[in-house]
Amino acid sequence: MLILDKPAGVAVHRHPKGGPSLEDGFASLRFGLPRDPGLAHRLDRDTSGCLILGRHRKALEKLGTLFKQRAIGKAYWAIVAGQPAQDEGFIDLPLGTLEPGRGWWMKVDPAGQPSQTKWRVCGRMDGFAWLELEPLTGRTHQLRVHCAAMGWPIVGDRVYGTVDPAHSLQLHAREVTVPLYRNKDAISARAPPPGHMLELLAGCGWRDVPEAADLPEAAAPPAP
Repeated sequence: MLILDKPAGVAVHRHPKGGPSLEDGFASLRFGLPRDPGLAHRLDRDTSGCLILGRHRKALEKLGTLFKQRAIGKAYWAIVAGQPAQDEGFIDLPLGTLEPGRGWWMKVDPAGQPSQTKWRVCGRMDGFAWLELEPLTGRTHQLRVHCAAMGWPIVGDRVYGTVDPAHSLQLHAREVTVPLYRNKDAISARAPPPGHMLELLAGCGWRDVPEAADLPEAAAPPAP
């Protein structure tokens, strides 16, 4: 398994019409194996952060099973426009395709697939909030549609929010936890927040400090 820190603005999959993609560079990630690694899941073009690859066929099968069993933990950071009334909550809104011919666009649909998201507020500022989002299901655009449906769309979301020329999509796959081995602790990885989110994160109270695990115990900072 490999876990990459995917940059925002880069497509994960090769497109039939061409253009750069993350897959174009997979040959350089073989590290001695005869074949390229493969994608265990996907992130939207404009979403940054943790992306899991399987290094060979059996690994991809194992990771695929873990994703289907919802055994892989995922946490996202997002800056939303608006102020949630509570400090944490649970969204249970099924999702379906917006309409034929609109590609991956989704909508809340009572007849759609079950979709659940846990959320909590990590910080606030005038007009914005910093959320940690935990998708309990893995539907297309789930976090973006759920946040918009709650009345606080993710900043920079040009599909489900409003056009914001000052900001690109403020959504980051912050952490993944993978129980890859039966008799070992789960593997966790965190991706540092990307540069295009730092301004609003700082405004909501985030501070750029080393991870607690990198500091002496007495000097460990409180969680942001």
